[in-house]
Amino acid sequence: MFTTKAPDSDELREAYFHFRWLNLREPWNFPPGSEKDEYEQISEHRVILNENGHIVACGRVHLNTAEEAQIRHIAVSPQYRHKGLGQAIMSELEQVAMELGATRAITNSRETSVSFFSGCGFCSEGEAANELGMLKRLQMVKRFDDKNTPLRHPDWCAELQKTWEETIPISHHMGIKLHRYTGYQLEVVSSLNKNINIHGTMFAGSIFSLSTLTGWGLIYLQLKKRGLQGEIVLGDGDIHYHKPVTSNPKAICDITDMSGTFDKLERGEKCPFDIKVNVFDGDNPVAEFEGKYWVLPQKKQ
Repeated sequence: MFTTKAPDSDELREAYFHFRWLNLREPWNFPPGSEKDEYEQISEHRVILNENGHIVACGRVHLNTAEEAQIRHIAVSPQYRHKGLGQAIMSELEQVAMELGATRAITNSRETSVSFFSGCGFCSEGEAANELGMLKRLQMVKRFDDKNTPLRHPDWCAELQKTWEETIPISHHMGIKLHRYTGYQLEVVSSLNKNINIHGTMFAGSIFSLSTLTGWGLIYLQLKKRGLQGEIVLGDGDIHYHKPVTSNPKAICDITDMSGTFDKLERGEKCPFDIKVNVFDGDNPVAEFEGKYWVLPQKKQ
């Protein structure tokens, strides 16, 4: 389970800057301290933590003008690369930029990172000033419009939302909304007012349904990623409630909490998946769900 947050303690902030130096400056023989600049105090910083609370990715964004945000210091720990964490931190920073009112984002990319930023929707617009006086960079730009959202594959996400509402009516009555999809992690929110019990908290059954749909949704998006089709059904589910939900219910799951393979489906056979979903009240963990799902091959016409 990965968690994205701001480095909001002295200890985490110190670890964040060390991580930046270790991954972005030390390989070029720059001393500690070279990872910082004059924009730190006016920037929004984000880190991704693994299940042990260790930083595995980071990034920063600040406003150059009211319309332009600059994204810098994107880094992913070597052993966690190629897992979608770079795109995940970019999604987070782009969302922050849009919330600050920016209509475009820029980044200065080294030649080795151009393909990554291009994959995130940035276009090259010429050379930028060299980094630390020696590292050649290109300036890349992404303009925000109605098609730019914090969601990766917004067309898939819109299709999933529509599928929920049309084929699983309870999702509409519960106010289930796909809030964020980074490519590896899915976050789904629900309305407390539509699921409130006599104690002013969320019905336990609603928490179970929110968890079930979140796991179902992650499998749906992974099928889309692989260009496969199948019928997703819940075989079994178990949930542990720790605290009541009193304000902002949301459920999160990611591909590291999903075990199973689509190989059988590609051969026309049903395949099982075990998925863990974590439920939060705002940022506070309140429940854990473990579900066994089956993906059934589509019946031949």
